[in-house]
Amino acid sequence: MIFLGDDWAEDHHDVYVMDDAGARVAARHLPEGLTGISGLHELLAGYVDQPGEVVIGIETDRGLWVDALVATGYQVYAINPLAVSRYRDRHQVSGAKSDAGDAKVLADLVRTDRHNHRPIAADSPAAEAIKVLARGHQNLIWTRTWHTNALRSALREYYPAALAAFDDLSDRDALAVLGRAPTPAEGARLTITAICTALKRASLRRDRFPGRVETAQVHIQLAIRKAIGVVVRPSQRQPGLAHTAATGDHDETAHGQQVEQC
Repeated sequence: MIFLGDDWAEDHHDVYVMDDAGARVAARHLPEGLTGISGLHELLAGYVDQPGEVVIGIETDRGLWVDALVATGYQVYAINPLAVSRYRDRHQVSGAKSDAGDAKVLADLVRTDRHNHRPIAADSPAAEAIKVLARGHQNLIWTRTWHTNALRSALREYYPAALAAFDDLSDRDALAVLGRAPTPAEGARLTITAICTALKRASLRRDRFPGRVETAQVHIQLAIRKAIGVVVRPSQRQPGLAHTAATGDHDETAHGQQVEQC
């Protein structure tokens, strides 16, 4: 059994290998990527017969490098950087930090204290697929939220009537109506028929508003016209802001559809 500490950086890895007694076996400075991982495999092949005889400590549980270590069959432990810092303070008088020194600390930590940490388990293909979908779903939601906030900011500046008519700007019904009337002037001219057409295209569900669909149409029309009658003012900036709102509507709709598909 040998123990390896891997202090990683963006473009390289400092590794330190020790035996059961804590004596130094080898140390290397390896590049990130295929060349580096190949060099690591070659280094370890000279000291063990089976991958399971290698115990590795590293301060991350993500990335292609870690995936390659786990897939190879090494025992890989993701160590919290705070735990590494405390271990260093316990065993080094100076407490000075260096990449090579941290690699040694990690090797010694998994040699003596690995029972206090969990090894990284290899995930099944299904679990990996779920991870990818979950992260993609999160990214889409964050992007949709960013676009919603940008749209709200633009509307607050030149088209507050839209904010009075819709509580949720990411809702497909709000986006459909705003796509039909992206400026206050167009909003003031919205007819019940135009609103009905927009809502039908957005596949309005009857449970989104109390009562029938007609109630929703009248609510939207009255809210927009009432707010416009109070605050609308001509502005040279309206064409540019209208483009911002229209773009936001399109982006919101696209991201909403992607979120629903996840």
